[in-house]
Amino acid sequence: MKTLFDKTNIGTMTLKNRFIRAAIGEKTLNGYVNQHILNTYKDLALGGVGTMITGFTLADETEKSYHMMAFYDDSFAKGHKKLTDLVHALDANIILQLVHVGSNVKGDPADVTVLAPSAVKNLNTKIVPKKITLKEIKNIQNKFAEAALRAKNAGYDGVEIHAAHGFFLSQFMTPYYNRRNDLYGGSAPNRARMILETYEKIRKSVGNDYPVWIKINVTDGIEDGVSFDDVLYLCKELSNKKIDAIEISGNWQNCKKQSAYFQNEAEKIAAETETAVILTGGNNNFEEMTEILNTTKINYFGMARALVKDPGLISKFVKEKHSKKQTNSKNKNNRIIE
Repeated sequence: MKTLFDKTNIGTMTLKNRFIRAAIGEKTLNGYVNQHILNTYKDLALGGVGTMITGFTLADETEKSYHMMAFYDDSFAKGHKKLTDLVHALDANIILQLVHVGSNVKGDPADVTVLAPSAVKNLNTKIVPKKITLKEIKNIQNKFAEAALRAKNAGYDGVEIHAAHGFFLSQFMTPYYNRRNDLYGGSAPNRARMILETYEKIRKSVGNDYPVWIKINVTDGIEDGVSFDDVLYLCKELSNKKIDAIEISGNWQNCKKQSAYFQNEAEKIAAETETAVILTGGNNNFEEMTEILNTTKINYFGMARALVKDPGLISKFVKEKHSKKQTNSKNKNNRIIE
């Protein structure tokens, strides 16, 4: 029987348990790693999390006015190295999540040329962005690749491409936001092209042995959102191109399930690919995660809000498991033999 505390491998990375800290945005006024961020990851590592994904980190300096972590040039390297050294000293892994925000802005866009697949009003921010050109597409892909290499040099155990939650890359998969009629729009293969090419640029930059993960939306929660068939197509293509892990997420506000929100979609993707699948969203029940682990091909569990509430939750799971073992052993030894 598999357990949530198994030691496993994803590609060249060894994970001491199956719990993944999913990304939560960390605010910083200038993009640099600050003491609050360092304290956050120290608490998570001390709390038993085996592998953590950072909050979304800007790959493009044109979005520098947003109050988010950044790694679009080498000036940020010292802080990131301090973060990776801290986490590694506490026997945990850390993945840098890279993002281009686009029209799903996280701050003041006054000085930003907001880009998107098409000039369509963002349903969350109400911003009407500029339709991105082919030249600008290649530029952003290169920005991701350059930031990924900086992450590797700073000691991160891998990078994750943020292609979920309505951010720039995920919009290419969403028919509402992508109304292009060129090679990046229309059919599922065309709409998937931006994400696939971004991954390929990153892979070429960091090499075949460096872990590259991706976070994918399986539902947008809007009319004319991405279909699951299109998501499955993208995941199969990424798997064929040897991406190391696929984190499954989506619009949880409209989800009918009360826990493990995207289990059904993640289960299907795991069954039809050879890539490690991480189920994120609504994971907080130890028994439920154990059952999913042993009845599906899903092998990892992303947790975000539960760990914001209690960074020591994984250590508590360990103590509870140890306590139950001792109780069961005591009961067994105290049985009366007739």
